Amino acid sequence: MIYLDNAATSWPKPPQVIQAMADFLRRGCANPGRGAHIMARQADEAVLNTRELLAKLFNIPDPMRISFMPNATMALNMAIHGVVQAGFKVVATMMEHNSVLRPLKTLEKAGIIQLELIKPERLGEISIQSIRKEVDNTKDLFCMTLSSNVTGSIMPVAEAGRHCRANGVIFLVDASQGAGVIPLDCESMCIDLLAFSGHKDLLGPQGTGGLYVRDGIKIKPLVQGGTGSYSERLTQPEIFPDSLESGTLNVPGIVGLGKGIQFILDTGISNIRARKQQYMKILFENLEKESRIKIYSPHPEENSGILSFDIERLDSSEAGYLLDKKFGICSRSGLHCSPLAHRSLNTHEKGLIRLSPGYFNEEIDIDLAVKAIQGIVRGLD
Repeated sequence: MIYLDNAATSWPKPPQVIQAMADFLRRGCANPGRGAHIMARQADEAVLNTRELLAKLFNIPDPMRISFMPNATMALNMAIHGVVQAGFKVVATMMEHNSVLRPLKTLEKAGIIQLELIKPERLGEISIQSIRKEVDNTKDLFCMTLSSNVTGSIMPVAEAGRHCRANGVIFLVDASQGAGVIPLDCESMCIDLLAFSGHKDLLGPQGTGGLYVRDGIKIKPLVQGGTGSYSERLTQPEIFPDSLESGTLNVPGIVGLGKGIQFILDTGISNIRARKQQYMKILFENLEKESRIKIYSPHPEENSGILSFDIERLDSSEAGYLLDKKFGICSRSGLHCSPLAHRSLNTHEKGLIRLSPGYFNEEIDIDLAVKAIQGIVRGLD
């Protein structure tokens, strides 16, 4: 099997991720913040360690402003529903995932917000000029992905953040796609809210993610419950991260995520991205030559590690099926939970085939994928 679906979930994980999770489950899987005994204290320390690693990776000044959640979808819902007030004017892009679009459209339908959407350019890029045109001091919130999960296009987050800060607009970044491959600096990029997924390029397990909230940003919790703190109160504590962390945390998953982040820090984001770019170049150089293939992703220099393409006269789901059943290649086909992105690219009827190599792939995997796709294309004659 050749796994080229890392944009959905990275695989395989670094061995230390698996080992750390197993060790934690064996040695003492207690609840952090729910007891004074040694196992609870060890859980506390393990969770704090991962917060500190995330703060280092994203240049977040206070690790306690990071709240863990089961996935980026929950983090994005927490961010959007938590900061939006009635009458808010919100801007987002058409390249957003449904985890952003559906909460925003729900609020728009209820008459709570006014929503404007920025159209992308040819390969899903969002220009800083279009952001400056739509996002001004009359707007309240701007939501943007770090990188498109459809085309891999990297967005101008730093420029957008500085523009939002200068105009008093809250800036929410969905870093699900790209965090761990694209350097992120929440301070210099003026990011107010950062939602991240643990199971993609952060190399952690599924069921992990979180939300960073900059100090000074007012946010209401979506969920209330036990936090292990201020238990005498019948209302949610306001301190971070407790305010947004109700219920038992996925401590084994958070421990694994910490090891994934440590692997990134030890290996270096530049080295991880360089390897992915090497694989992307092989894909581009070979598939661009095929007249029946149309590529919808920018070249590796402007890409987080995704090659999406269409094969003439072949539905994307059929192509994905052939890659899997005939060649043992795991890809992703369809609309990738980003319908407006596909409408803007005019690919909403057939969808796209998406290949996303990971750090642990080898060059032979990419070569075999190229030959498989060429075989499918030439078999159409």
